[in-house]
Amino acid sequence: MISGDTSSLERMTNDYYVAFFKGTNEQPIIFNRKDAVTGMRQSVKQMLGANKRFENRIIRLKNNNHTVVFYEQLIYKGAELLSRLFTIEDWQFLDGKWMIVREIEEPID
Repeated sequence: MISGDTSSLERMTNDYYVAFFKGTNEQPIIFNRKDAVTGMRQSVKQMLGANKRFENRIIRLKNNNHTVVFYEQLIYKGAELLSRLFTIEDWQFLDGKWMIVREIEEPID
């Protein structure tokens, strides 16, 4: 978010999707890879200079080629906390590199 370059974050499989949960009784909003990349690029441009932190990270290997990562994602601009999300990522080792397959995001109030 500091540089505005998202290319290193675009290691997603072609069938990648992300589900954003908002309210307790609402269905998630689901974005495919194309929409997720477009949205990420837009939000990074809007938050240039912000800092993203990953706290309380837990990584669990399902097997040698599949892992799940859980963490709290915090976005700060200066000292102000802009966003706090609980994130679950599903990664697979494909063609010699780790790729994200799916992701779940839920705000923490």
